Amino acid sequence: MRAQLLLDEKIPILLNIAALISELLKSGEHRSFQYCSIKMAQSVFVVWDYVIMAATMIASVAIGLYFRFSGGKQKTNEEYLLADRNMSIFPVAVSLMASFMSAITLLGVSAENYSYGMQFVVINLSYGIATPIASRLYLPVFFGLQKTSTYEYLELRFGAQIRMLASLTYTLQMVLYNGIVLYAPAIVLEAVTGLDRLVSILVVGLVCTFYSTLGGMKAVLFTDLLQSFLMFAAVFSVVVFSSVQLGGFTKIFTIAKEGGRLDFSNFSFDPTERNTWWSLNFGGFITYLSLYAVNHTQVQRLLTVSTLSRSQQCLWWSWPVLSLLSVITCISGLGIYAVYKDCDPYTAKQISAIDQLMPYYVVDAMRSVPGLAGLFVAGIFSASLSTISAACNALAAVTLTDYVSRWCKISESSIPWLTKLAACAYGLVFLGLAFLAEYLGGILQAALTIFGAVGGPLFAVFTLGMFTTYANERGVSIALVTGMAVTLWISFGGPRPAPVKLPLSVDGCGFNVTEPITAAFKDENYYFYLYRLSYLWVSPIGFVWVMAVGSIISLLWRQQQPWEAEGRHHPDPTLFTPPLAKLLRAKYGDKPTVQCELLKRNGDQE
Repeated sequence: MRAQLLLDEKIPILLNIAALISELLKSGEHRSFQYCSIKMAQSVFVVWDYVIMAATMIASVAIGLYFRFSGGKQKTNEEYLLADRNMSIFPVAVSLMASFMSAITLLGVSAENYSYGMQFVVINLSYGIATPIASRLYLPVFFGLQKTSTYEYLELRFGAQIRMLASLTYTLQMVLYNGIVLYAPAIVLEAVTGLDRLVSILVVGLVCTFYSTLGGMKAVLFTDLLQSFLMFAAVFSVVVFSSVQLGGFTKIFTIAKEGGRLDFSNFSFDPTERNTWWSLNFGGFITYLSLYAVNHTQVQRLLTVSTLSRSQQCLWWSWPVLSLLSVITCISGLGIYAVYKDCDPYTAKQISAIDQLMPYYVVDAMRSVPGLAGLFVAGIFSASLSTISAACNALAAVTLTDYVSRWCKISESSIPWLTKLAACAYGLVFLGLAFLAEYLGGILQAALTIFGAVGGPLFAVFTLGMFTTYANERGVSIALVTGMAVTLWISFGGPRPAPVKLPLSVDGCGFNVTEPITAAFKDENYYFYLYRLSYLWVSPIGFVWVMAVGSIISLLWRQQQPWEAEGRHHPDPTLFTPPLAKLLRAKYGDKPTVQCELLKRNGDQE
């Protein structure tokens, strides 16, 4: 979906991937893939599959080379990081979706619907509600300031300490997450299709590093366009093929309904239930805003167009693109369920983790059509490429702006080369982490959990800055640290009850299946209450905590604000959300600043 399933929504999916990896590491099973992979690869992939996968990589490299030697040839940071701020709306809108719709999401969302039903699709409504809030209340602030790093805002509003704290948090979470984004799909594909994980990691990692380093933001945006098409094609092919197998598209929903997977009636207020209308909408709302309103990766893309109104249109158009892929992926999970309703591959030990479900279906049912397996793998590769290339470019911007430029004195002519070097370095770091992942064990799960737990608290810091004049650096710094401690505690704590899946059957397998022994039932009161909460509430809890603690400390423990330190009696309205900025200008009689005049002129030109 997320903002997939975006980030906090991804927590159970990511943990399933991490659990699979940890299980393989402990058992030594991954070593047995060597022989198995050779045998399976020969039986699964044909020439057309390799042609499609190779064409995807070659096209991505070609786009990077084109933008390296065309236009301004990436000689300035303005072009390299922000595409000269003259991009058209469509590629930016699609890239906003692709940046966080990783391969983990594509594999996990289908499994989510297979196991728990389609109520999860309701989360897309929250994205629609959150889009106008992000575009009208948050985006104008960033667009007016025109800063390279989103975290520069925090220094202008609060001070250097919170800027560095937030920036380092962002850098750590992105580095850890993207190493796993590169590794997790590779091990899943290897387990099911036999495609060697080292080949997957090397191909995706090196190709991504190459084109994002050479072509800059323009290459990233246009490759995202190509890769998004392949992501749609991969998931859509699963829906079409399962429909043909079942005898019609409507059969998917008929069988899914019989299996209890089309129940959208869960309006329970119980926060311990996995997916309800309230958890999906509140959790999805906060998670979406933490990504599309204040996350540097997304804000950087929204600054690549020429005017505020065009930037807002990018955000508006990204929502239907995101929701369309989300809905198709959900339906693919139902289609796979309809095919395997009488012989669940996971229970039958055909796969070792539920996230292998979609690759297993492709290998089991779709390999009779030459090229379909290759199209699917190209789609999975594309999902990884789009996420990792976004991270390379975004982290290069943050590194040069928030760290290098602050700590070192560098000439203007050196900045573009250092930025490219940073982008290349991050790509190689992701590659190194992917290779080290098999030796890290439990650290993998920690990395994924950290990424999902910091979104809500960071979003609250920006919200306190833009929506209040009383919040100070001391208050938001303490609130951020304690807020992340709370969300990480909830995410890591245990023991926690296993989620209750909808019924699955192995009666129609045609071979003997030893069903797993069901663990002894324990009353839910046996588990600590916070460990029973739905994963969807983690981000809202972090948001509310930081808003409350940050407000209380700021009001009780006063601190000099940046504008007071500069000798001014009131804050700069451009640092606040438009409604509050309007009130401040009316109160203090301020004239619009240069940034406001720029936005007004750009709007008139539209």
